[in-house]
Amino acid sequence: MAMDNKTVRDAIQIHGTDPQFLIEKILRTRIYESTYWKEHCFGLTESSIIEKAYELKYIGGQYGVQKPTEFICLVLKLLQIQPREEIVIKYITGLTESDNNKYLRALGAFYLRLVGKPVDIYNYLEPLLDDSRKLRKRGAGGYSIIHMDEFIDDLLREERVCDIVLPRLVKRHVLEDAGELDPRISTLEKLEMELEEERKAEEAAARREDGGKRSRSSSRSRSRSISRSPSRSRSRSVSRSRSRSRSQSRSRSRSRSADRSRRSKSRGTSRSRSKSRSPSRSRSPHRDQHSYSAELSRRNRTDRTRDRSRSTSRSRSPDRKRRAY
Repeated sequence: MAMDNKTVRDAIQIHGTDPQFLIEKILRTRIYESTYWKEHCFGLTESSIIEKAYELKYIGGQYGVQKPTEFICLVLKLLQIQPREEIVIKYITGLTESDNNKYLRALGAFYLRLVGKPVDIYNYLEPLLDDSRKLRKRGAGGYSIIHMDEFIDDLLREERVCDIVLPRLVKRHVLEDAGELDPRISTLEKLEMELEEERKAEEAAARREDGGKRSRSSSRSRSRSISRSPSRSRSRSVSRSRSRSRSQSRSRSRSRSADRSRRSKSRGTSRSRSKSRSPSRSRSPHRDQHSYSAELSRRNRTDRTRDRSRSTSRSRSPDRKRRAY
């Protein structure tokens, strides 16, 4: 059994030391003495360990009276057999598109965080922040529920996870300044960018439609204006003639009203004059009658004198005739 606790011969040192030494000696000793290590971890390979990962029910470091969990036992086994990098990536991304066990992914992510390069850690673990599946975690206080993105975030930010001190990780902005990493775009930012692109595309399409409608409406309005221009000119001329006739009639009516006002004023003045003269006329009837009687007597007198003169002339005429004979 002691032979099974050693690292493989052709293993590569990680951070200048044996990979198994990344787990503290006291915890490593407890793992070696655990029943699960002795019964289920003997002779495991990079392919057979997948079946054991599918059987996991929780993650964690130690529970109860400092007993190692099955999850941490498998982590130590991976450090011992040191699987190939492409196999570890398969653990993380999934063996197939439909077969993506969350506990196998958590196991591969934890192993990569221990032995991987900073650039590989960021490139392969940051996409897992979009995984919101639930994980059961067992610790000294019992069971708890966390999500995959929380577990990955702890691996990227915390110094100690599952009772294991993680190797120091270079900050992301340092790698970005060095040109080894591109600036990270979160899923929310990607969605916002996609929505912005869709909105711009919709606005461009709407502008095109509005431009087409405007060109059509302008061509229609031009054709309508051309077809309606004679009738409009006629209507304008008719309206102008009507307005002129109305203005003339209005001027005539105004002149007539002015004449009427003048006449009414003259009538009013004449009436006032007649009223002023009426008292004198009312006083002269006796004088008129006296003058009329005098005129009649004068006429009678003249008539009488004429008659007398005629009678005398007639009486003299026979005497003259007689004298003549």
